[in-house]
Amino acid sequence: MKLLILSDIHGNQSALQSVLDRAASYTGIDACVLLGDLIDYGMHSNEVLQMLKQLPYPILCNIQGNHEAAILREEYDRFAFDRGRDCARYTRSILQPQSWEYLRSEMQPSAKKEFECGGKKCLAVHGSLEDLYWKSIFPNRIHEIAADYSAYDYVFSGHSHLPHFMENFIMGEEPPRRRKKKTVFINPGSVGQPRNLNPMAQFVILDMETEQASFEKIPYDIEKEQACYHGQVDDYYRERLTWGI
Repeated sequence: MKLLILSDIHGNQSALQSVLDRAASYTGIDACVLLGDLIDYGMHSNEVLQMLKQLPYPILCNIQGNHEAAILREEYDRFAFDRGRDCARYTRSILQPQSWEYLRSEMQPSAKKEFECGGKKCLAVHGSLEDLYWKSIFPNRIHEIAADYSAYDYVFSGHSHLPHFMENFIMGEEPPRRRKKKTVFINPGSVGQPRNLNPMAQFVILDMETEQASFEKIPYDIEKEQACYHGQVDDYYRERLTWGI
């Protein structure tokens, strides 16, 4: 079982197209995992949702991010800055009927989903179990929080826009495995708003059989995407694409 794992596309059509073009070069991708924040910040939320609707892969899970939840519910108080609240309101104002239909029918009405894949028990969460929408899983805290995730073989998360891979081991119940239980934590990074000082579109291809996780960073036409900003939202969201911040 080979998975395409995407998170935090944030309305960036050019970045998503580059990712899909690269994914097409892989053989045997069986399904896609979408970890939320498909919309907002970027100028192409409608286009991104339509592209995802036409993916050539089955979607194993498609959970909400904090941006979908805020826009659907018109609850903007948890954004840290006025520019974030204003941007979410703008995105809400331009969503087309087919986009509303996608948000309400194609996405799970939650930021969390458990599923089985390749014989493994998986958890997809936009943020973390501490806060499904607004708090991230960070590698430097894995050992503190690992017990909360011990029931899962894989934990896929987004929200931080920072890619990570971490294997954590705790005591299990199977003597042949020396009573070790492993949980693998994966954040694919952000397709459309990376924040790890690398402006490329980022995602993961995971082979469930070999446990090989390929962290991809793909160039895309940043200037083309930036040219679509015409003062609709704060320039911060345009400018940060240059630096991956």
